[in-house]
Amino acid sequence: MQGYNVLMIYNKDMDRLLMCKRLKNPYKGLSNLVGGKIDIGEAGLEAAYRELFEETNISKENITLHHLMDFKYYVQRCYVEVYVGKLKCDVVVSGDENDLYWSDLNQDFFDMTLFAGEGNIGHMIEQVKMSKYFLTDEILAQQ
Repeated sequence: MQGYNVLMIYNKDMDRLLMCKRLKNPYKGLSNLVGGKIDIGEAGLEAAYRELFEETNISKENITLHHLMDFKYYVQRCYVEVYVGKLKCDVVVSGDENDLYWSDLNQDFFDMTLFAGEGNIGHMIEQVKMSKYFLTDEILAQQ
């Protein structure tokens, strides 16, 4: 079963979410979260930090990722690990896999004509809203 990760990267004020415009299929032309494949034998969190750096140039020193949830797709024989984090400081993002941009949170992330993932991005954002206090500086300082 192939593993993938999806990374929900919020700016330090938690009012913007890092998105990419897909340049190839699946979801070509749609907005998506960054992420990628988990290599065989690679730990999920290790893969998340690796993909984050490869796709955005954001390093482990700039953010703490938290494992939020997983999706398992039996028919497609794959699973997706979802990680969320809040940047510790402003960071210039860069990458050449997809076009990166910061989205405000006043979007209909369930709109499948604009966003990849069959509504999952909207679902994940709602889960973060319900658990937002986990990402505050006070909680992170206690870890």
